[in-house]
Amino acid sequence: MYKIGGRRVTLAQAIAVEARHAIKEFGSGPAAVRALDDVSITIREGEFFTLLGPSGCGKTTLLRLIAGFEMPTSGQIMLSGQDITYLPPNKRPVNTVFQSYALFPHLTVAENIGFGLQMQGRPKSEVAATTERMLALVKMEAFAARKPTQLSGGQQQRVALARALAPAPKVLLLDEPLSALDLKLRKDMQIELKRLQTETGITFVFVTHDQEEALTMSDRIGVMSAGRLQQMGSPKEIYTTPVNRFVASFIGETNFMTATREADGLRLSGGQMIDGPRGSPGQKVTVTVRPEQVRLVAPTEPGAIPAKVTALVYFGTDTHCHMELTDGTEVVARLQSPASGDDGLAQGQSVGLRFVPGSVQVLED
Repeated sequence: MYKIGGRRVTLAQAIAVEARHAIKEFGSGPAAVRALDDVSITIREGEFFTLLGPSGCGKTTLLRLIAGFEMPTSGQIMLSGQDITYLPPNKRPVNTVFQSYALFPHLTVAENIGFGLQMQGRPKSEVAATTERMLALVKMEAFAARKPTQLSGGQQQRVALARALAPAPKVLLLDEPLSALDLKLRKDMQIELKRLQTETGITFVFVTHDQEEALTMSDRIGVMSAGRLQQMGSPKEIYTTPVNRFVASFIGETNFMTATREADGLRLSGGQMIDGPRGSPGQKVTVTVRPEQVRLVAPTEPGAIPAKVTALVYFGTDTHCHMELTDGTEVVARLQSPASGDDGLAQGQSVGLRFVPGSVQVLED
C-alpha cells in the first residue's frame, strides 16, 4: 500500500500517467525543432504534479501529448498502465483546463458545467445532480443562472474547473490556468485548486512558469528546460537540493560563488574557507547558497567572510541586503525586517557574513 494525497492506494493504482522516452519534433529535416528530447516522467495517482519551466521548455507540449492533442515523434504515453499514445482525445479519461476559460457565452453557469455530461448522453437526472454537486464544490451555487459575461475572471475560472471535473476524469490537465488573473486572485485560486484536488482525489497535472505556484500547490514538481526534464522531486527536494545550476537559479533566488575543493572544505575565489560537501581536492566547483541561509555578522568575527553592502531593498516583511565580496562576487542575504524599520545597515557599510551550517550546495562545473 502507498499513501498518496492523503489516500491509501495499492501498487496497481500508484501510477496514473507515464511518459516513456517521449520525443516530439515539429517540422522535418534540418529545420525540425525538437520540443521534447527523450523525456521520461512518472506521475502518481491522486497527486498534484506540476511541470515547471520557462516558456519554450516543452512543458505544454508534454501536456498536449498526455491530452492527445499532439502525437509523439517517438516514445509512449501510458495512463493507468494502458498505452494511450495514439488514442484520440475523446477516448481518453482526461480533461483539460486552458489559459482561456472557453466558456460558452450563451449558456448559463449551470449549463456550461453540465454540457460535457450532456454530450456523453448522461441521463438528465445525473446531469442535474452532478452539476449541483460541482457548483457546491467550487462555491458557485448562487451564480448558477448567470452567463459567463456576468462573472469575474476568478469566477469564470471556477466554472471552467467545475466543467472539467464534472465527468470525473482520471486525470485533470491544467495549462497555466491562473495566468490571466491578478496577483491576489491568483494566490486565492492556488489555495482553491489544492483544495479541489484534495477533495476530489483526481490526479492534477499542472503546467506553469511560476515557481511560487509550483512550490505552493505541488506534491511533486518536474523542472524542465530546453525540452528535457532537469529534476523531479518534492518542492522541498527541488528547492534545497537542486541537481544543477539551472534548477538552482530557476527555483527561487540563490547566490552562486566559485570555489575550489580542498581537504578540509571549500575555498572561495576570494580566499576564504567555508564548510561544504567534500570531494576531490583541487576541483573547481560552483557553490550555491539561498539568501535566507546567509547570516550577517561583525566583519571582525573570526572566520567571517568580508563584504560591503551595495544595496538594501525593502519588501515589507523582508529586506534584501545586496553585498559584494572582495573578489567582486555579489551575494544577497534575506533579512527579516525589524519592527522599527531601522536595521542598522547602510549602503557602503563593511560587514561580515556566514552561511547556515549544511546550507552550502555544490554544483560541479
